[in-house]
Amino acid sequence: MAVEEAAESCGSHAAAAASGGGAAGPATSSSSAAAAHARKQQQQQRHKLEVYTEVLRRLHESGLPEARATGFDDELWNHFNRLPARYAMDVNVERAEDVLTHRRLLEQAKDPAQRPAFAVRAVQTDADSNTAGEEVASRLLNRQQSIHPPPAFGSSTNLEALALEVSKSQGQDHDSTSDNGRSLYRPMHEITFSTIDKPKLLSELTSLLGELGLNIQEAHAFSTNDGYSLDVFVVVGWHDEETEDLVEAVQKEIGRIEETQAWSSSHSWSTPVENMQVAENSAADRVEIPTDGSSEWEIDVKLLKFGNKVASGSYGDLYRGTYCSQDVAIKVLKPERINADMQREFAQEVYIMRKVRHKNVVQFIGACTKPPNLCIVTEYMSGGSVYDYLHKHKGVFKLPTLIGVAMDVSKGMSYLHQNNIIHRDLKTANLLMDENGTVKVADFGVARVKAQSGVMTAETGTYRWMAPEVIEHKPYDHKADVFSFGILMWELLTGKIPYEYLTPLQAAVGVVQKGLRPTIPKHAHAKLSELLQKCWQQDPAQRPDFSEILETLQRIAEEVGDEHEGKHKDKVLGGFFSALRGRGH
Repeated sequence: MAVEEAAESCGSHAAAAASGGGAAGPATSSSSAAAAHARKQQQQQRHKLEVYTEVLRRLHESGLPEARATGFDDELWNHFNRLPARYAMDVNVERAEDVLTHRRLLEQAKDPAQRPAFAVRAVQTDADSNTAGEEVASRLLNRQQSIHPPPAFGSSTNLEALALEVSKSQGQDHDSTSDNGRSLYRPMHEITFSTIDKPKLLSELTSLLGELGLNIQEAHAFSTNDGYSLDVFVVVGWHDEETEDLVEAVQKEIGRIEETQAWSSSHSWSTPVENMQVAENSAADRVEIPTDGSSEWEIDVKLLKFGNKVASGSYGDLYRGTYCSQDVAIKVLKPERINADMQREFAQEVYIMRKVRHKNVVQFIGACTKPPNLCIVTEYMSGGSVYDYLHKHKGVFKLPTLIGVAMDVSKGMSYLHQNNIIHRDLKTANLLMDENGTVKVADFGVARVKAQSGVMTAETGTYRWMAPEVIEHKPYDHKADVFSFGILMWELLTGKIPYEYLTPLQAAVGVVQKGLRPTIPKHAHAKLSELLQKCWQQDPAQRPDFSEILETLQRIAEEVGDEHEGKHKDKVLGGFFSALRGRGH
């Protein structure tokens, strides 16, 4: 899913949580970071146990037949353990019955005929009951039935921060007028979905809600540790508090999408087949890669020597290794997570990577396409990712170095766009550095060759860096990458994660509905600040091409005294890479 939250392992007994069960392995005295991580997990486990105990008490006191069933206590604990720690931190314990709803939906989602399972109810926040003054008071006096329970996860303070950020970045005046006050009361509903988890699921759900004319006010997305999703949206825009018509409308929209896009063909909401057909459990002896007459690139897995695991994700692992005595990076798809969608993305990545050759694009070496050993082999980038440098090692780019990094990225992206390739997931985690400090664009798992029409409509990418037209499922082109570049430039400048006080989905809502953008530091170079604002213009046509961006960066580099490209970068990053090598990075 677009929200990157790993669910923790399911514990067998509640007592294990109290003692820190499920936390990372014991920390050594030489690893304070590991110790801090373990303590954090233990705290999360204790908090989860406290929430579970309170919810269980309330359900027992409620007298609900379900809460009296044999084995209910263990089943409820298993429910909490299926979901990430954040679920227990966010759920409203005063609405213990909501936990039963979530559990029921997750169980229904196991039946393909009931996917996506969903529930709709009217809700009301404290703000609804305390705003619009006399109008709300009148409604409450005349229609007691309009008082509804609060959302399952309360009202997020993150959204208050979002409003504050928009106020800062746009200079809006938030003084309320009487007309504004009267418009504040709107029917509000909570819609909860559960189905099979997959990378683009949240985008499909938000698109569904948009088709119904609903505006998302708040969203909470959770992935279970056994491959299911629980996505909760608080929305406005429906004409009536009653839920019957809204339930029917959601069901009709699901049916329409299943008919027009064959969402049900792969037992979860799968995207349309792009240029190739792959059965869910293909019996073929290999994944077929589109061919254009290029030379052979198939690698025999027996020739690969696997070293240390560098990184791990939900769908694959990354290893350092060797291929014919050459240092390489090996990205291996997890066999148990391979399905039709994953095979298509794997095929697309190989198809694109084997065609590109540029010093600022990670070099493709080959691939293994014979299941279950699906892997992509590229050059090994010893410097790691720019994301890790900024956020894990707390590195800082001085201005000349920052400009050098931005120029490297611009050269790589300009080359890709000239070859009609849209990256679609440009972010610091996908920028890798070699031993010389050269930055290269990587990870083409969701990249696409631009259609002849010049525009595309499939959603992808990571919400914090994603262009508004992609979030809204509107047609888009290569300028979506330019928007993402503007966000990552801000990240290089500040060393902060974009919209760090928001969840990814809340950030997406802010970007689209409120024109949210990161706040540029006052000390930023004037021309660099101007470039960032051009890159993240709402109108894609107003954004510059990467060739223009490169020219601007070259002028800025001259102004800051960096006439010889890369001189300062080598000097500044040299010590950093030495330090990384010393740590066995």
